Amino acid sequence: MDMPEWIYAPPTEPWLVVLYEDRDVVAVDKPSGLLSVPGRGPGLEDSAATRLARDRAHAWPAHRLDMDTSGVLLFALRRKAEAELHRQFRDRVPRKVYLARVAGHPADDAGLIDLPLAHEGGAPRSRVDPAGKPARTRWRVLERDPDGSALLELRPETGRSHQLRVHLLALGHPILGDRFYAPPAVVALAPRLMLHAASLTLRHPYSGDPLTIEAQAPPGLAPRGRR
Repeated sequence: MDMPEWIYAPPTEPWLVVLYEDRDVVAVDKPSGLLSVPGRGPGLEDSAATRLARDRAHAWPAHRLDMDTSGVLLFALRRKAEAELHRQFRDRVPRKVYLARVAGHPADDAGLIDLPLAHEGGAPRSRVDPAGKPARTRWRVLERDPDGSALLELRPETGRSHQLRVHLLALGHPILGDRFYAPPAVVALAPRLMLHAASLTLRHPYSGDPLTIEAQAPPGLAPRGRR
């Protein structure tokens, strides 16, 4: 679909919520609409990274979230921590849990989407492609709402660009508010992309102890107890 003219207008409230911090790492609850790191080009300087840097000497991103996705975003505060976190993400050590509100009610209660993905040439998009890189997403239904939407829990086993968006589109249940992939009628059902990084579990880069960081579900993405 053709994208309308876009102007970057990141939210200022809340400015940035810190979920966890010690001498090695800091995790924030990134709001939807804010870049993880500064973008290329004028007017794209505001980001989670630059907001953190105002009060800290350094904050290096351990991973990234799409601008439209909210939730747990982790940064390293020391170079040794950065190197160890990058190793963990490269080796797929972290476990990620996302929440997504999608159009329609899946016929099954859970499943695995195993579809390789490739970048579309000249665009910041991905597509299902048999010749692409392996991509796997486990999902389960948390609730089916009378309005025709469903809340899913997603556990990606790989970390391809736009993996969750494209996999759910391929499943036949695009994410509400997804201006990149959903049809216009589904985009109009939500004021934002209804995708949230709810939790991240990994090994602390210094102690090696398990560390789980959670971000509260925003409006529209909290379970209401329906099945």
